[in-house]
Amino acid sequence: MKIAMGISSLGGGGAERVLSVMANYWAEKGEQVTVITLAHQERDVYRLDERVERAAFGLERDSRGVWDALRNNLVRILSLRRTLRKVRPDVVIGFSEHMSVMMLLATLGLPIPVIVFEHTDPRRAPLERSWGLLRRWSYHRAKGIVLLTEELRTVAAKNWPEKMLHVIPNPAVVVEESGEASIPFALPKPFIVAMGRLVPLKGFNLLLEAFSRCGRDGWSLVILGEGEERPQLEQLVQTLGLEQRVLLPGRVDEPSHVLRQAEIFVLSSRYEGFPMALVEAMACGLPAISFDCPTGPADIVRDGVDGLLVEHENVSALTSAMVRLMDDEQERLRLAASAPEVMERFCIEKVMGRWDRLLDSVR
Repeated sequence: MKIAMGISSLGGGGAERVLSVMANYWAEKGEQVTVITLAHQERDVYRLDERVERAAFGLERDSRGVWDALRNNLVRILSLRRTLRKVRPDVVIGFSEHMSVMMLLATLGLPIPVIVFEHTDPRRAPLERSWGLLRRWSYHRAKGIVLLTEELRTVAAKNWPEKMLHVIPNPAVVVEESGEASIPFALPKPFIVAMGRLVPLKGFNLLLEAFSRCGRDGWSLVILGEGEERPQLEQLVQTLGLEQRVLLPGRVDEPSHVLRQAEIFVLSSRYEGFPMALVEAMACGLPAISFDCPTGPADIVRDGVDGLLVEHENVSALTSAMVRLMDDEQERLRLAASAPEVMERFCIEKVMGRWDRLLDSVR
């Protein structure tokens, strides 16, 4: 089968990580996979199997006004159409709303089925008006819309027929490490770890506030990731007087080296789709504390079994949960013992088996 997968870039992030896992899985099975990005290939962060074909346009840039945006998007759509006519895939998968809309427009009049794969909660990340209208119209042309959770299926059912909607979670992948750990910074002990892009939706300001209230001076906090909110978070660290206890080392190529040395993982997101960082941390044997945010954590964390769920955006509740695990090593060990079972519940064979059945049904 020829499979084309489209995304804005492979420059880091949960959807990008999932695409690379799926592409590599299919390539290893002998499928012909082409990954298409609007960004240059030089921006790739995630490794693709050498058998995966790449088409990278270098067309990801900001627009200066409405007419510039229209021109840029027309160029992108025509580039996608030329590439798809050349590749002639049996099916196309669009990752994210913008890319899915462009894929659906690029395939107008072509006998190529398109599957939309949504990774966010549209209630929390609404599209601009023009893109929202295009999304509602174009998605009716899709052969399937894949959502990450049943909650998101309920939301999508307000706009599209139930028969189009499919729930497939992100796959849990085995954390691979290459050679000796090469961490370019000293890790404090003991420490709590968090991971994700430094952007407001990840709620790291809430995490810093909660950590500052814990009153456990022997503990540190390490937040892995990079993003636009770094200056604000660094300022908040200073305001809270946490300069000696909080590390913001940036993005780490192999975060498992850090995760495996931590005591607790915390997800403080305001909203999610299906957080891969949470899955990866639990796969590394970490007890997790997570806001019960829309959507994903409640599908991953079994409260009281392999982690703790706390009220969404409740800083006091997050503080209490962190103190509870900081002070109780036996509780940490009990939760940690069950955490790796996430690999069984969302193993790649089960998840990709559902994708294979969906692709077979739309050909």
